[in-house]
Amino acid sequence: MPLAPTWDPAQYLRHADHRTRPFAELLARVPDPATERPRVVDLGCGAGNVTALLAARWPAARITGLDNSPAMLDRARTEYAGPRDGGGSLDFAEADLADWHPDRGYDLIVSNAALQWVPGHLDLLPAWAESLHPGGTLAFQVPGNFGAPSHVLMRETAALPRFRPLLDGVLRHGDAVAAPADYLARLTALGLAADVWETTYLHLLTGEDPVLDWVKGTGLRPVLDALAPHPEAHADFLTTYRDALRAAYPPGPHGTVFPFRRLFAVAHAA
Repeated sequence: MPLAPTWDPAQYLRHADHRTRPFAELLARVPDPATERPRVVDLGCGAGNVTALLAARWPAARITGLDNSPAMLDRARTEYAGPRDGGGSLDFAEADLADWHPDRGYDLIVSNAALQWVPGHLDLLPAWAESLHPGGTLAFQVPGNFGAPSHVLMRETAALPRFRPLLDGVLRHGDAVAAPADYLARLTALGLAADVWETTYLHLLTGEDPVLDWVKGTGLRPVLDALAPHPEAHADFLTTYRDALRAAYPPGPHGTVFPFRRLFAVAHAA
């Protein structure tokens, strides 16, 4: 199993506008909790910038962001932790989602582009659903673009003979997320009223090699970690992969179009 990658908050946030939009659209489908002071947890909160959107919408909520990256948590705590003007609170804690089990009930469990890093996350849904208060909501979005050129070319480059000894088993594959119908079936089998959909965003990126810059903040992290002790292989991989991305995503007159498919789910407890 690939190790959890190290994260660079600054690199990840370079495309914060594009990365935040799916969460905002997920949040728009989440109803207000029935209680005045809801208990909310953000699974895989990262740098905390999207967790702060939860606090902005529900200023009286008690919100906890969970992540397994010390660097991301440091950024989140520095920027966002503390009491809210509406009487709520926002705090952050270290946790591995693969081992996390709710200790109390929640009014909202939410996750933004994190579950794809958790092998077998479908099997975690029952415990999360069981922890929802009556009328509570489980909402998440995951990338559904593992068949896109950005990922296919990454895997093909990693499989080249000169890189394979260093990168064998490092990258995730197409089974990192389930099909939309599988999420729907699993959630409804848990007795939740579920809404599952998908959207393909056409991000217009600017700058030099913007798709490479994007994946350096997310999907390429395991490769960068594995090649860090090997500077020559690191430079060779980035050059080879960069050239392949340039051919797959040529720049246009207004920037580089980067199609990105995402899967969404919002499920309510009775």
